[in-house]
Amino acid sequence: MMSETSKGRTVTIDPALLSVRAARPARPVHEDISEERISDLVESFYAAIRSHERLGPLFEEKVAGDWAPHLARMKMFWRSVLLKTGEYHGQPVPKHLAILQLESDDFRLWLDLFRQHAHERFDAEAADLIVQAAERIAQSLWLAKFGTPDNSVPAWMKSRDTARTGEIETEC
Repeated sequence: MMSETSKGRTVTIDPALLSVRAARPARPVHEDISEERISDLVESFYAAIRSHERLGPLFEEKVAGDWAPHLARMKMFWRSVLLKTGEYHGQPVPKHLAILQLESDDFRLWLDLFRQHAHERFDAEAADLIVQAAERIAQSLWLAKFGTPDNSVPAWMKSRDTARTGEIETEC
């Protein structure tokens, strides 16, 4: 037995009760999703972003021509979301709040491009799961930037597939 004092009280603890349960093994959200395919998605998607009339300048202002670190961070982020690697430890909300020129409709443009690239690179089931994760992330960022009690997430932020197929967890 061990004794610990906390807030003026002594608590006796049986060390056998302190055993740690093994973590659940990380499983990809779909078997069609791999590190290589995530890399391809991120590379192609951000190539499209860079050439986009509206989104390109927004990203370029923050990335300032140094795309390699941004792409590496985005690959890590999506591996954490889709492969459950847990390797990404960032703060996307403050980064997006700092983009003063970011408008509500920019999220629609971003999602439209992302949906297109996900569906071009993955089978329908995997693409739907990837898009659902992207939509939840976009909704969270949108709410942080534009949400008010009277201003809820726009309908275009939710695909029809979300209701049909259910949702996946997006823990990072």
